[in-house]
Amino acid sequence: MQKNTDIQFEHLGLIDYQEAWDYQDKLFAATLAIKVQNRAAAPDAQVPTPNYLLFCQHPHVYTLGKSGHEEHLLLNQEGLQAKGATYYKINRGGDITYHGPGQIVGYPILDLENYFTDIHKYLRFLEEAIILALADYGIAAGRIPGLTGVWLDHEEQRNPRKICAMGVKCSRWVTMHGFAFNINTDLDYFNNIVPCGISDKAVTSLAKELGHEVPLAEVEEKLLKHLGALFGANITTAAHEEGH
Repeated sequence: MQKNTDIQFEHLGLIDYQEAWDYQDKLFAATLAIKVQNRAAAPDAQVPTPNYLLFCQHPHVYTLGKSGHEEHLLLNQEGLQAKGATYYKINRGGDITYHGPGQIVGYPILDLENYFTDIHKYLRFLEEAIILALADYGIAAGRIPGLTGVWLDHEEQRNPRKICAMGVKCSRWVTMHGFAFNINTDLDYFNNIVPCGISDKAVTSLAKELGHEVPLAEVEEKLLKHLGALFGANITTAAHEEGH
């Protein structure tokens, strides 16, 4: 069966976290179902699996990964309500993080068997797309050994600060969840958590580093270009339809 490297891109706009999660789950489950059917089918009857990439923003929300610690959320229910924020325990890897307006949240639902079967390489590719997009703005970013995501001052680490958090789920080589890239994000919301369970390192945004806000669409365009090049994929845009 011919591998399908094309990626269908959808921009979901500002969308409730649960709604976006449900939509991801729908695409994820449908892709898994195709893979299960293919394993029982003759080679000439097998169907190529689709690949999706979703970009969105969320209203203020904190999410805790399956390996995270609830005490890393520093707000009770009343505190969440006062901040206008919601809280979800979810099935990705990683600890707690924040999503909100001014942040690019990317959810790739990819069948890695269309590209390579290596989850660590996959994470490095996501990080690399962020690193390349930041380089387009003259910002040097990279990785810190043992920590996920993308960091500034990652080499000397005098003031290391995270600009992009990551957490993924993978089953039968199909991915979901993804990354949260701080562009014009209100960083005060990170004061209410121990971000990603790391208490001794700061969080930053592209706007904070540049000293001015940046159009999200401009950054998204750069991300799409770099992701397409890294995965060797043709990314085509699909219109977002309401009521998935």
